[in-house]
Amino acid sequence: MLNVKVDADHALVILEPDGALTDNDFRLAAQLIDPVIEKNGSLKGLIIQTRSFPGWASFAALVSHLRFVREHHKSVQRIGFVTDSPVGSFAEAIGNHFVSAQIRHFSYDEFTHARNWVLYGE
Repeated sequence: MLNVKVDADHALVILEPDGALTDNDFRLAAQLIDPVIEKNGSLKGLIIQTRSFPGWASFAALVSHLRFVREHHKSVQRIGFVTDSPVGSFAEAIGNHFVSAQIRHFSYDEFTHARNWVLYGE
């Protein structure tokens, strides 16, 4: 399951994976995120917060995740990975080569710092 919190006033989205991700999670996330992008032209930022990465429920879920990234990365200015999982460091190192958004990894306890960076570059 993927919990999606939308702060439309700040053009900020917080994604919180809770269990293995499904292909439907990414369809539902897009339904919530796309109107914010349409209204603002882009997202100021996206924060992915999870203590550890739960993985995908199926290969179809992985494909949906990759499609979601492909369709949205140009509409996001900054992405903060707030996690103690090694996936956060990997995403920062590799993601900067494949997506147009700035990416930064924060420890799980640094949510406020991540939010400030995503919104204000601090």
